[in-house]
Amino acid sequence: MAPMPWAERRARLQALDPYQLTGRVAVAAGSEGFSAHLEWTQQGDRSTLQLNGPLGIGGLHVISDGSALDVETSKGQRLASDEARAELEEKLGFDPPLASLRYWLVGAPDPARPAIETLGADQRLAGLVQDGWQIAYTSYLDAGGYALPRRMSMRRGDVRVRLVVDRWRLRAG
Repeated sequence: MAPMPWAERRARLQALDPYQLTGRVAVAAGSEGFSAHLEWTQQGDRSTLQLNGPLGIGGLHVISDGSALDVETSKGQRLASDEARAELEEKLGFDPPLASLRYWLVGAPDPARPAIETLGADQRLAGLVQDGWQIAYTSYLDAGGYALPRRMSMRRGDVRVRLVVDRWRLRAG
């Protein structure tokens, strides 16, 4: 059976909702770096991110709906808006592109921004350049009838992020 054409696959992925992934992330920003356990839940415009790991980040709970941002630190401190953004940037070493990440995680570009897409022979995204980020997708796994990224790496300037997804959970809407 021939793979689904990219335009159709991309539209399906961009509309995927809700979804949840659990995995591991490694971040290097300049001379700093850390690794953490990651849980990401996407429901509508609401992204919920839970990071648990060593190296001073402890735990971090992030909720973003595209415009508002809330962060709860491992010490129970709750921050909103600019304070939340500053805390996130300080803990991670960079300002994460949360609005676009919800799409990048499922192997699709953010539909609201221009992108350069590189496809593999299987009509899956192999590489993506968007908002100055270079994203490489190195392996996929099947989840709920979708081929979703298992391994990806992102780079922008001196920031490098590697993500390995251990499990995808999709709930039919």
